[in-house]
Amino acid sequence: MQRLIDAFINSVRAFRKLAANEKAFQQELTLLALALPAGWFVSVSWRGYALLIGAVLLLIMVEVLNTGIEAACDAFSREFNVDIQLAKDCGSLAVLISVVIVAGVWGIALIERLTGFPI
Repeated sequence: MQRLIDAFINSVRAFRKLAANEKAFQQELTLLALALPAGWFVSVSWRGYALLIGAVLLLIMVEVLNTGIEAACDAFSREFNVDIQLAKDCGSLAVLISVVIVAGVWGIALIERLTGFPI
């Protein structure tokens, strides 16, 4: 049980640090805050709502991992290194792919809501 408590404390510490210092994380939290009520009106079912919110949470999760990669790379060396650049670029690409997923899921949901036809 103590491991779960320690893991929770570590997670809260990371959340606070990211929420206070990382602009991308702050923007994605704002997106989540907007998505929670908007998803209720856009979705046509509970499953659809869960998918809309889940897509945004996926984006936040990938951003957290990307920030972790960047922090680890910066802790190792701040000098230019092609391998570190690749690691950071891959993390950035993962965030971009997540953004595309969010846009696609929300776009399909909006089309379904506006047309009345499931896609």
